[in-house]
Amino acid sequence: MDQKKRTLRNNKALALAMMVCAGILFVIARLQQEHGVWQWVGAFSEAAMIGALADWFAVVALFRHPLGIPIPHTAIIPGKKDAIAESLAEFIQDKFLATEALVSKVRKLNPAEHLTSYLISGKNAAGLAKGITRVISDSLDFIDDERVKTIMLAAINNRIGKIDLPSSLGTILDVLRTDNRHQAVLDEILSKVAAWLALPESHGKISRAIENWCSSEYPLLVKFIPNREQFAKGAAEKIAGKINSFIQSVNADSGHELRQHFDNAVSDFSARLRNDGELRDSVEAMKQNLMNNLQLSDYIRNLCADLEAWVRNDLELPQSRIREHLAAAAVGLGNTLAKSGDLKDSINQHLEMVIRKYADDLRTGFSKHVSGTIKQWEDDDFVGEIELSIGSDLQFIRMNGTLVGGLIGLLLHAVSLQL
Repeated sequence: MDQKKRTLRNNKALALAMMVCAGILFVIARLQQEHGVWQWVGAFSEAAMIGALADWFAVVALFRHPLGIPIPHTAIIPGKKDAIAESLAEFIQDKFLATEALVSKVRKLNPAEHLTSYLISGKNAAGLAKGITRVISDSLDFIDDERVKTIMLAAINNRIGKIDLPSSLGTILDVLRTDNRHQAVLDEILSKVAAWLALPESHGKISRAIENWCSSEYPLLVKFIPNREQFAKGAAEKIAGKINSFIQSVNADSGHELRQHFDNAVSDFSARLRNDGELRDSVEAMKQNLMNNLQLSDYIRNLCADLEAWVRNDLELPQSRIREHLAAAAVGLGNTLAKSGDLKDSINQHLEMVIRKYADDLRTGFSKHVSGTIKQWEDDDFVGEIELSIGSDLQFIRMNGTLVGGLIGLLLHAVSLQL
C-alpha cells in the first residue's frame, strides 16, 4: 500500500512538473516575441500546456470535482459508486462464478489427481495431520469452557427429551424388517451360539450344569449312575449336537418355523411400541431415568474428561499417536487413489455435481456481498482505493497528453507556415 502511494505521488509530481515546464516555456517564448526558433518553442509549449490542462481535468474529474467546483459530469466515480458496485458484482457473478466456468476449471484442475499427488508425499501428509491436530486442540480448548459444556449438555438433554423413543424404536425395527434384514440378526445370533457350542470348554460348562442339576433335583437317582462325569459329558455333547442340528436346519430353511416366530415377535413388538400405552410409558420412564441419573451423568462427564485429557496429552507429544495415525491414513488414502482411476473419477464427478447444485446460491451470495460491501464504503475511501489501483497509470495519460499536445502544436505551426 505504501509503495502504491509513493508511486502515485511521484507520477502526479512528474505530470505536474511537465505541465509547469510547458507553461514556463510558453511565457519565455512570448517574452522573446516568438522570433526565430522561439516560434516553434511557443507553438510546442502552448499546445503542450493545453493538452496537459485538458488531461488533468479529465483525470481529476474521474475522482473528484476539479478545484472543488461542482462542474456537471465530474466526480464520476463517487457519483456512480452504487452502479459500479452492481456492475462489478454482476461481472463477477456472470464471468467468474458462472456454473459452467467453474465446472470447466474443476475439470482442467483435476482435483482428485492433485489430491493424490499431495497425499502420497509423507511430508505433506504429516503437515496435513499437524494442521488437523491443531484444529482438534483448539476445539478442545473451546469445549473445555464450562459455559460451553453447560450449554452443550442442556442442548443434548433437551434434544433427547423431545425424542419419541418408543416410536423411534418401532421405526428402527420396521426398517430392519424391510427385505427381511432382521433375519440377518437372527442368523448372526444363531451363528454365535453355534460357535460357542463348538468350543470344548462350552461342553465342560454344559456338563457341569447337567451334573449340578441332577444332584440338586434327583439326588437319589444320581447315586445309581455308575459314572456321573462321563454321563454328564455325553449328555452335554448330545445336547450341543442337537442344538447345532437345529441351528443348521434353521439356516437351511428360509421359511423355518423359528424364523416365522421371530418375524411375528419383531412385528408385534414394533406395533406395541407405537400403540401399547403401558409399554410406551415404560420406555419413556427408562429414558427419563437415564437422563436424570446423576451417577450416569457424572460417569459420562468423567469419561469425556478422561478422553479429553488423553487426547490433549497425546497431541502435546513429539511422537503423537493421533498425528501419526492421521498421517498414515492420509498416505493410505493417497495410495488408494493412485491405484484406482475409478475412485478419482468418482471424486471429480461428485465435485462437479456439488458445484452444479450450489453454484447459483454461491454466485448470488457472493455478488450480494461484493456489491453490499462497496456500497457501505465511504466515498473518500472508495475513491482512494480506486485511485491507488489505477491513478498511477492515469498520470501517464497526463504526461502523454503534454508531449502529444506539444507535437501536434509543432505540426499545426508547420502547416500554418506553408499556407
